[in-house]
Order: sequence, then C-alpha cells, then structure tokens
Amino acid sequence: MASVPVTNGAIPNRILRALPREEYERIRPHLQVLPLKIHDILHEPRDVPQFVYFPNNGVISMLTVLENGDMVEIATIGNEGMADLSVFLGLEVSESRLLVQVTGEAMRIPTADFQQLVAENEGFRAGLGAYMVAMFILVSQSAACNRLHSLEERCARWLLMTHDRVDSDSFPMTQEFLASMLGVRRPSVTVAAGMLQKAGFIRYTRGRLTVLDREGLEASACECYGIVRKRFAELPNGNGKH
Repeated sequence: MASVPVTNGAIPNRILRALPREEYERIRPHLQVLPLKIHDILHEPRDVPQFVYFPNNGVISMLTVLENGDMVEIATIGNEGMADLSVFLGLEVSESRLLVQVTGEAMRIPTADFQQLVAENEGFRAGLGAYMVAMFILVSQSAACNRLHSLEERCARWLLMTHDRVDSDSFPMTQEFLASMLGVRRPSVTVAAGMLQKAGFIRYTRGRLTVLDREGLEASACECYGIVRKRFAELPNGNGKH
C-alpha cells in the first residue's frame, strides 16, 4: 500500500507536535501516513522493525506472545507516543507484537531514517526520552496492577486508557480481544464487564463498547490509572501546529 507525505497543519501526535519548528521541518519529509486497521499486525516478535509509528488517532497495543500463542498486553500507544521504543533504544529486533487495537491513522518513519533523525535532533531525542520514562512507569504500574488488583478494577483501567486515546465514547471491542489484552479467559471478562455495564458505566453490544459514565468508570478503576494518566499528562504537548 502506497503511503502519502504529510502536509503542514495541525499535528495530532504529541511527540511531533512538541518539537521545535526547525526540527519538525527536518523530520517532516520522512513522515508517511498509514491507515491503522483494526487487528492489523505491524510487526511480530523477533522481527527487524522496518518502521516506527507515531499514531495520530487510534490505538496500538504492544504485546508479549507466549509459546502457546497466548498474548498479554504490555502497553497501549496512542497519539501521546510512538512504537516501537526498541528502535529508539538501538535494538536490532523487537520482542513484541504491535497490533492495531482501535482503527485510526499513524505517521511512520523508516527505521534507518528515524535513527539518523534521533542522532541529529536534540529536541526529538529529548522528547522520545521523556516518553520512554512515561512508558516505563506505565509498564511497571501495569505489572503491579495485574498482580494486586481485581479484574473489575483492571478492566475499568484498561477501558479508560483506551477511551483516552480515541476521539469517541464508542469504539469497537470484543470480549475475546479484551480477555487477551488482560491475560484472562473470556468468561472472567464477561463477568467483569457485566458488572460495569450493570452499574451503568458502559454499554456493550455487538462488538462495540460505549462509555456512558466516565466518572463512574474512573471510580471503579484502581489508583494505577490515575498515576499513569498524570505522568502522561506531564509530557510536552506543543501548540498543535508548525
């Protein structure tokens, strides 16, 4: 599929939006628009990444895949970030699967171009470094959450994080997919999501989930959501245009 150069204007991705104008102008010719289609795989574990991705909207999941094919989500990436950070860290291969969780659009940069741009642009490097720290907090907090908190709390946290990254209160979601992301069996997710729906916080029908009561959903989530949200809110945001 052919990609299309990005033009000037509003920049949804926060890392790119926060760049100094002169750095963004050096990076802009390398950006290509890529539609994100739900359940598309951008790369598999042990692949040599050919591109890095800066979502404008939609959501990308970073997953660990076990030998038996089961997968567990490590992190979600929306317009606050980029994937895969392994390239930024200089690793030749990625140990994660990148899977499109919610349809949208990303800007991608070929890996070799990205590495050169990082080396040559201090603001780009600093922005990615700040994002990497936020991602480390997300991953470590998620590990604690998965060990210590109830499935209902974890489910609420995950739905809130997805809601933060989409432009609508309604988004496609199957119980099978949610179970995979949380690393549990579908019947367990059915019970947890059913409790949230019975409380009036969400509505789930025909593979589509709608957030009805954001405050109620936040009250049902554990403290991990607030900790991670605060950290990402502190990242540079830019003024929306260059």
